[in-house]
Amino acid sequence: MGNKVSRILVCPPDYFGIEYEINPWMRVSDATDSEKSKAQWHELARVLEEDVGTKLERMTPIKGLPDLVFTANAGVVDEGKAVPSRFRHQERQGEEAHFERWFKEQGYQVILLEPDCYFEGAGDLLGFPDAWFGGYRQRTDIKAYNVLSEIYGKQILPLELVSPQFYHLDTCFCPLSGGELMYYPAAFDTYAQATIAHRVEEHRRIIVPQAEAERFACNSVCVGKHVVLPAGCPETMAMLQDRGYTPHPVNLDQFLKSGGSAKCLTLALDQ
Repeated sequence: MGNKVSRILVCPPDYFGIEYEINPWMRVSDATDSEKSKAQWHELARVLEEDVGTKLERMTPIKGLPDLVFTANAGVVDEGKAVPSRFRHQERQGEEAHFERWFKEQGYQVILLEPDCYFEGAGDLLGFPDAWFGGYRQRTDIKAYNVLSEIYGKQILPLELVSPQFYHLDTCFCPLSGGELMYYPAAFDTYAQATIAHRVEEHRRIIVPQAEAERFACNSVCVGKHVVLPAGCPETMAMLQDRGYTPHPVNLDQFLKSGGSAKCLTLALDQ
């Protein structure tokens, strides 16, 4: 689970919209603009393909599953094995069969978790080649990481998420290809903060300011020295440039209304 991303799974936002409320960002009354959503998504796809040089695999969108667009939650993929998500909220459980089918059609060895073992994919499981981190409490059960650790033969360090705004690990924690970590410490309990400090040297930690964390600056896609991030995060962009990265800001405000941004809209394959 490094950052040598060559292929990324995405799903066009044909049926994206806010049809329910399962995190503090979602307000059914705060409707998304369908045309703007599509334009923003297609610009993200263009940047990933043309500016960053990735290959996108596109899933077929399905009516009635507005959050299928957030493919980070499809599951986790590493070394030819795919573990599809088990969603905590009933509203998203309909996505599970479609993600499972997609992984099988692509030839992955698909390993299913027990139905009551909640795990929300690469939204909560991130890391560096030598260390994986698993967010828990808000969506994923900590017990899922014992199972995943056995499946992948990796140590997974659990990190407790304490703020409802930062309900998945990828909303507040972004490992970069050079070994740096971009993150928002206040999203974690003190033990998790200490775990991060112990495993990632201080000079490699990039602390995102609160205002930009709340714009989902950490919900970025890092491919080599490219970082695709939501627009409106100038301090984060400056810190990335100081470390030798090329930031690519994309306006994704329609997706932020649903509690997602660049990383939520992508799943790295073949890492």
